[in-house]
Amino acid sequence: MTRDAVCHLDGDWLPLAQARVPVLDRGFLFGDGVYEVVPVYARRPFRLAEHLARLRRSLRAVEIAEPLSDAGWAELIARLVRDNDPDDQCVYIQVTRGAAPRRDHAFPKGVAPTVFAYSFAFPHLSAELRARGAEAVTLPDQRWLRGHIKSVSLLGNVLARQASAAQGAHETVLIRDGWLTEASASNVWVVRGGVLLCPPMDQLKLEGVRVALFDELAAACGVALHRRAIAEWELRCADELLLSSATKEVLAVTRLDGRAVGDGRPGPVGQALYAAYQAAKGAGAAEASA
Repeated sequence: MTRDAVCHLDGDWLPLAQARVPVLDRGFLFGDGVYEVVPVYARRPFRLAEHLARLRRSLRAVEIAEPLSDAGWAELIARLVRDNDPDDQCVYIQVTRGAAPRRDHAFPKGVAPTVFAYSFAFPHLSAELRARGAEAVTLPDQRWLRGHIKSVSLLGNVLARQASAAQGAHETVLIRDGWLTEASASNVWVVRGGVLLCPPMDQLKLEGVRVALFDELAAACGVALHRRAIAEWELRCADELLLSSATKEVLAVTRLDGRAVGDGRPGPVGQALYAAYQAAKGAGAAEASA
């Protein structure tokens, strides 16, 4: 029997359906907070140190005091995973600046951050989707200029993702001034001539944990990886187009704006990287249990 979901809120453990935050919480009023999503396979967090490092970077970038140490986060995540089902999960962590006595744009003083975390079943993609590849559309990247912060202020991403959802597509690839940035909820990779290309990380893009992981995966597959600016025209004549994220892992895009990418099927580089990703998951689980 599946257990009722349990979450963590400011030191308390309670059923998810009963969790409440004050209406004056700055996350609710301003989107003043950051978040992180940690994938869990066989009840073992994957690349936990890297996810916690990104959480720390986001907290420091918006000047929110770090509420827990790495050991504290690891303990919290371990309890969430233990107390919830199934074996493959995602742990969502959100830290806001907290609830102030009144609404004011300036940072309040003497207010403790709000810490919320819960777990949900890992949304595995179907074998059918992986076999045929995803569809994506493009849009101008009109989000704010500090995309390197994993902020809960996600309206720009929400509107971008809805544009693809409204067309029955799986993701929206974003272009700023003629150059590829990322997608609404993914990093984007281009394959041309057997070479894997990734836009360099800067403040316009969120550095996905998988961006660093791809260095290892590409090396394991014998695939050359170059980080450089990618023009829109290169995106549109790619041999392969890939998405990466905590939940997508490695997903081929086979149609972009209604046109086939390459030959319209998942290509050899993406397939090799996906296989290497699965091997990395297995190796991580083996290390955790050793």
